[in-house]
Amino acid sequence: MPGIVTILSIMSRRSRSILTAVAAIVVVWLMAWSGYVIAQNTKMTAEKIRRYVSSIDLRALSAAERADALRKLADKINALSLEERRQWRMSGEWRKWFDEMTEEEKAQFIDATLPTGFKQMLNAFEDLPEARRRKTIDDAMRQIYETHALPLDREPGQDAPMYGTNGAPALSPQLEQRLRTIGLKSFYSESSAQTKAELAPLLEEVQRQMENGRAFR
Repeated sequence: MPGIVTILSIMSRRSRSILTAVAAIVVVWLMAWSGYVIAQNTKMTAEKIRRYVSSIDLRALSAAERADALRKLADKINALSLEERRQWRMSGEWRKWFDEMTEEEKAQFIDATLPTGFKQMLNAFEDLPEARRRKTIDDAMRQIYETHALPLDREPGQDAPMYGTNGAPALSPQLEQRLRTIGLKSFYSESSAQTKAELAPLLEEVQRQMENGRAFR
């Protein structure tokens, strides 16, 4: 009998150990899943910004409320990933508020939503040999065309322009020529807020190439 009791005692301890291990695994899994759900719910997306913009009439706000709304919009845009940032621009809804901003508000908004490291990128770009700068701009422009950044581009089955009825913030031939003539940094510093908005796709693509080293090859 003592032997049977000992065996049962060992089996009982093993069962408790297994149950404890299973419970620990379940707890860890639930914590990981909860973290994932929270991250997904707090992640900023282009769709969340569209809902925010659609929920507020900028023209009906007081000066203080207007400044607060624009600051919140800038914070939301800065929280977007590069892909979500492109989706937000491609929706064309970015123009709803931008066209209603004053020139001062536009300038502040552009500065507030510059990608991290943007100014350092401009300085590094200017240090490249002229031939390398031209190639980088050519490559960036080609990438913009290939990723449907043109006003008349359509996704299969779409009837409307991808960037909304007002068209995409893509470079006109005149802006492109002036950019190549005076250089990216000088052109950007001398440009209006509206032109800077039009430059955004190109500048982001140039920065991407600079960051992944393609501009130095």
